[in-house]
Amino acid sequence: MVSKKTALTSADYTKTTLRSYFLQNGFNYNAYQGVSYLFVILPALKKIYKNDPDKLKETAAANIEFYNTNPHMLPFITSMQLAMYDNGEDINETRSIKMALMGPLAGIGDSMAQFGIAPLFSTIFAGLAMDGLGFAPMGFWLAMIVSMFAIKVLMGYLGFRLGTSVIDTLSEKITKISAAANIVGVTVISGLAATFVKANIALSYSTKLASGEEQVVALQDVLDKIMPKLLPLILTVVVFYLIKKKSWSTYKLLLLLFALGIALSALGVLGA
Repeated sequence: MVSKKTALTSADYTKTTLRSYFLQNGFNYNAYQGVSYLFVILPALKKIYKNDPDKLKETAAANIEFYNTNPHMLPFITSMQLAMYDNGEDINETRSIKMALMGPLAGIGDSMAQFGIAPLFSTIFAGLAMDGLGFAPMGFWLAMIVSMFAIKVLMGYLGFRLGTSVIDTLSEKITKISAAANIVGVTVISGLAATFVKANIALSYSTKLASGEEQVVALQDVLDKIMPKLLPLILTVVVFYLIKKKSWSTYKLLLLLFALGIALSALGVLGA
């Protein structure tokens, strides 16, 4: 098998890894990290598609969408994605893998940085500070910087290795891999919707039993028997429709949801 000549070098992947420090700079509530994500990979994209400006424009537009992951894990995603682009993989199939990695790596990165490394170093250097070592606060700061930098570099290397490995060994099955990545992404989003989207009907009605007693029936209990989390599902589908089909911005959606939430709660339709 003749290997395809690629445009990117190891230096390009390293530069992209270092540019991941800018991931949060362009944060906004419409695309979250989307603008900065494109900024991180743009120099590499320009090198890959230097002779095809239309393809560069198409690829750039595909990478300015909503994205939200842990900054320390980002080089794994960008390196894998760039390796696939550099080897001529389809934009949509590459996007599926990129989106599937967003949620899982966000959880891993947040847990590792906030609940693993930070508490470890804070315990060590807090003890040193209590023993009178004046350098301890600066030591904690340096330890965090060095460890996070090492993680970024390692993730960038692993992403590149995995990306090229997928291309070399599974090039004929990339469509199936993309489909599997889509399934993972939809599963994660569905779990988040069921867990974090709250919508409960506060309405109820009364009915008389055969014994003559009056029973109060909550509509929310009826809906839960039909399908638990039905209202959060409907709300998520409506929001998806407005974003995907009507091109609504996050700000318009927030205004709509705030208005509906306040109005329906005031009318007693929605409850806690």
